[in-house]
Amino acid sequence: MNRHKISVVIVLVISVLTITFSFYIYQMLMVPNILVEKQDKILLIPEGATFSDVQHILQEEGYVQDLLSFSVLAKLMKYNEYVKPGRYLLKKDMPNLQAIRLLRSGQQEPVDVTFNNIRLKHELAERICANLQADSGTFEAMLNDSVVASKYGFTTENIMCMFIPNTYELFWTTSAQQLFDRMHREYQKFWTDERLARAKAMGMTPVEVAILASIVESETNKPDEAPKVAGLYINRLKQNMALQADPTLKFAAQDFTIKRVLNKHIAIDSPYNTYKYTGLPPGPIRLPSVKSLNAVLNHENHKYLYMCAREDFSGYHNFATNHQAHLVNARKYQRALNSAGIYK
Repeated sequence: MNRHKISVVIVLVISVLTITFSFYIYQMLMVPNILVEKQDKILLIPEGATFSDVQHILQEEGYVQDLLSFSVLAKLMKYNEYVKPGRYLLKKDMPNLQAIRLLRSGQQEPVDVTFNNIRLKHELAERICANLQADSGTFEAMLNDSVVASKYGFTTENIMCMFIPNTYELFWTTSAQQLFDRMHREYQKFWTDERLARAKAMGMTPVEVAILASIVESETNKPDEAPKVAGLYINRLKQNMALQADPTLKFAAQDFTIKRVLNKHIAIDSPYNTYKYTGLPPGPIRLPSVKSLNAVLNHENHKYLYMCAREDFSGYHNFATNHQAHLVNARKYQRALNSAGIYK
């Protein structure tokens, strides 16, 4: 009788333990444990992070409700041996199993990287690396490295031409080197056979097109006027006339607040001073948009050689085929500046 009772007790204990263990396993696997009753959230795991680092982030930043159950399952699934850096989207009420599978897979949530309206290298470095693990200082140093520039077929003066403003989908873990490689691939995609043929027909290289497009974009913010402005500068290039583009003086002076070009600006000794030196400057004065690049490639054919901002401050220009007509337009604009109290 005693033996029978003992057997029953043993069976009951084993059953209770089995049920308890099974319930715990079920909870560990399937019950929500990540961002419980919270909102979806991005988890950033930096390069070189260990499992302990991941545990610390999950605990300190409130991702996980029960760190122990997560840790036990993670070790059973050997995630602790295969921590992968990246940017992961963890969803509210996510079970441990689903979260660990995601982290083990290395399936990152991509980042949209957008850059435009950029003039200087440090601006590009800051903007393009803002939401990436890549170090902006390293990226800027690469922009100024002649060996790096040469690798991609550029110089340190014109390397900015390689970066086509747009929105790109990248992984957070993208390095500075990988960024350069990706931007070079995008540059090659942009310069299709058709665009290359158009540039060649104009007697220009893709870099020269980009440099001119940067001047056109700085000269007018009116897309419908850009092909006309491009045509004017091409006419001047063909006649070996100085471009005399005011935006290049602002770039040479590194002062983009200038509203009225003065003699002291024209006297600046810089290869970017297109009043002083004929031809194109050695590099772009901003990153030209795709629209501006296409405006140069599809420029208007006309006989204009001169232009001056309209006196109504509309952003459009008055065009002229000769210097005498241009002087008339220039005086109108100068009077408008004086009336508005703009002297520099």
